[in-house]
Amino acid sequence: MTEQSASRHLSVVPGSPGETDLLSAVARGDERAFAKLYDLVAPRVYGLVRRVLRDPGQSEEVVQEVLVEVWRTAARFDPARGSATSWVFTIAHRRAVDRARSEQASANRLLRTGSASIDTPYDAVADEVAGRLERQQVRHCLDGLTELQRQAVTLAYYQGNSYPQVAELVGASLTTVKARMRDGLSRLRDCLGAGVRA
Repeated sequence: MTEQSASRHLSVVPGSPGETDLLSAVARGDERAFAKLYDLVAPRVYGLVRRVLRDPGQSEEVVQEVLVEVWRTAARFDPARGSATSWVFTIAHRRAVDRARSEQASANRLLRTGSASIDTPYDAVADEVAGRLERQQVRHCLDGLTELQRQAVTLAYYQGNSYPQVAELVGASLTTVKARMRDGLSRLRDCLGAGVRA
């Protein structure tokens, strides 16, 4: 098969058997086939991941992780066990669920730490957290938040205020406060995770 006829052969529509051919070509290291497969499946993978995670930024990160995994492990795909799309979606769903569980575990840890120290000033909370993480890393991570994120996280988790109370205290809508909290907790998780790996 010539390169030109192979290129025509790899021009497929979503859900067609050609995705299997693309994945087989990817397994052989064909970057052009991967680009075509990427264009075909990335929007649908994003939709699947977004339904699980809801957060657009995290969904984009997971989609990238999924497609890197597809590139690295394409040789493991077995067409006898299902379609190429199903194989890719299985990877995507597994990655999205793993990320959601990780997010929930991080939020639960932060909530437990905050709940245990509702009436404790920030320095005492940092001392308590220092049993697992160095005090300096916690301060560094909190300092890395925007003022609004730090304020919302501190009021909710370190001072024990509910989301509506935080909204009232900062003079913002409940939706805005929830968004600040979600973004702030995500940034804290990433920063603290990087500190643990370092």
